[in-house]
Amino acid sequence: MDNPKTKFMDLTRILTLANMISLLRAFMAIPIIIYLQNENWTIAFVLIILAILSDTLDGYFARRAHEVTHFGKWLDPIADFVVILAVTTYLVMEGIFPAWFYWFYLGRYVAIALPAIYYLNSTNFVLQSNWYGKWSAGITTFSIILHIFPIAQLSWLPQFTLYIATGLLTFSYLKYVRTFYQASKQS
Repeated sequence: MDNPKTKFMDLTRILTLANMISLLRAFMAIPIIIYLQNENWTIAFVLIILAILSDTLDGYFARRAHEVTHFGKWLDPIADFVVILAVTTYLVMEGIFPAWFYWFYLGRYVAIALPAIYYLNSTNFVLQSNWYGKWSAGITTFSIILHIFPIAQLSWLPQFTLYIATGLLTFSYLKYVRTFYQASKQS
């Protein structure tokens, strides 16, 4: 059986187009925040949309080029987390976004990342994102957009989307707990 830890650090499997797109997405948090601070809403909106598109493109290119990697399986959700956490940190500090969701999102990520790192270091187990997590990231991003660019006639929608995201994030977390439990039984 191939050792995922060896594949995880193989440079030829790290420097793929898909992984570079994911990495670029993580760094997009910086200009997004700068443009939000400068109230350049149009450019901030375009960058957020590009970040969303990059989340779709990285997986597409990885599958098309047959370059799905263990590193990419880690990098994609980390890039999502970095962008969402960085932007929501700024928005919470500006009073635009609810702090309760920020802390919930951060806590959930830590609760998933710590056992995932443990299993990567002690077994051949490599955690992959699940569809509930992907959907919750999309809905969370949609909610962030609605908090930045509110629609007066739909003032209830930003909070409502956060409740949906919270439900999906919770369900996704429970799926990860089950995955960790199954991995612990196999190791």
